[in-house]
Amino acid sequence: MNDIVIKNLTKRYERGQKPALNNFSLNIEKGEIVTLLGPSGCGKTTTLRLLAGFERGDGGSIEIGGKVVFDDNTWIPPEQRNIGMVFQDYALFPHLNVENNIGFGYKGKDKKQRVKEVLELVNLTGYEKRYPHQLSGGQQQRVALARALARRPVVVLLDEPFSNLDADLRICMRVEIKRILKESGTTAVFVSHDQKDALAISDKVVVIKDGEIQQVGTPREIYQYPENSFVANFVGQTNIIDGTMGENNTVITPFANIKCYHTHDILPGTKVKISIRPDSFEVCPEGELEGTLIFTVYGGDTIDGVLQITNGIYKQNIQIHIHPEKDYKIGDKLKVKILPHFVAVLQD
Repeated sequence: MNDIVIKNLTKRYERGQKPALNNFSLNIEKGEIVTLLGPSGCGKTTTLRLLAGFERGDGGSIEIGGKVVFDDNTWIPPEQRNIGMVFQDYALFPHLNVENNIGFGYKGKDKKQRVKEVLELVNLTGYEKRYPHQLSGGQQQRVALARALARRPVVVLLDEPFSNLDADLRICMRVEIKRILKESGTTAVFVSHDQKDALAISDKVVVIKDGEIQQVGTPREIYQYPENSFVANFVGQTNIIDGTMGENNTVITPFANIKCYHTHDILPGTKVKISIRPDSFEVCPEGELEGTLIFTVYGGDTIDGVLQITNGIYKQNIQIHIHPEKDYKIGDKLKVKILPHFVAVLQD
């Protein structure tokens, strides 16, 4: 069952200008966590604002919880859409304590009990009487989420919820927010420009560019099998290499014949581009490719390296990940093999 159905949604801010959203269509299932991912100005925040009812589209339709909230003949205001909203700056009332912040606007007769329930859900029991300035950034974020969940909304919308957190807290809050949403069974739509946030928290990722969807898939599908160069480059590091489609899911390149599992049934002989993640290369003595290590960056959990492969007049620099226990030096000759599950033929 779908909690959100968006069909051909279009939004223009100025006549004659390219639309911020262009025939945007998306289905979101009940209980699903979906991230709208893309660079600034791609249309992801516009989508969120249209879902919330803060802005009105120029065409298409939106259904939330089986109810049409926008089309050519319908306009349901934000307060009647049964949504919860978590803003980037949390928008807590500084003069209200945690308990009153969470219960603000809740009209149910079970208000006291409901506030208690969501406090337990977000692990803030005992913090009822504290004020926002007495809380950490992560605690403030959980209060904002608890307030959004208190009204039992059909969907919770979260606008860049991790952007104000430091790196360590950000990692913890990804896990915590995902747990809270899954335990409550709430459908959620995130907006983010950070691919690590999107991959960590989502059931489904929607990659957007210039108001149009580039790819929809699970985090694994988006990362391992990007469908075009934009997705490949935006979601993580990658190597884009020219080649020709061969037989048996193999792409012929100037330095190797590379096995791919995600080929879109492209006919042999077709010129193609392939995306090879740095994770695809494993340094080992039996590797089919040999190159010279020309650059490294130590990152703690991995070493980012650049390997230059030469075949006659052809030179190709490729990014690889090296296990941090290895201590290779610039100029070392390395052999690598390619793991095909991180290789994808691109459709552009």
